[in-house]
Amino acid sequence: MSMQRIIGLVLLVGGIILIVIGFTASRSFGDQLSNFFTGHFTKTTLWYLIGGIVSAAVGLVLMLKRFGR
Repeated sequence: MSMQRIIGLVLLVGGIILIVIGFTASRSFGDQLSNFFTGHFTKTTLWYLIGGIVSAAVGLVLMLKRFGR
């Protein structure tokens, strides 16, 4: 397995973990309370979700795309 695919796999798994953490955090009492009063989740939860989505997408691209030959 090439180094590119290993890095892609690490980013994909890390991204999925961040998405799960963000989703779990969005269901917490504090986040639900913040969402009720402001209409938005907390910044930490948003960063987990956005970071997880970006990381998983980059990891998927690195795993599937063939660079060079």
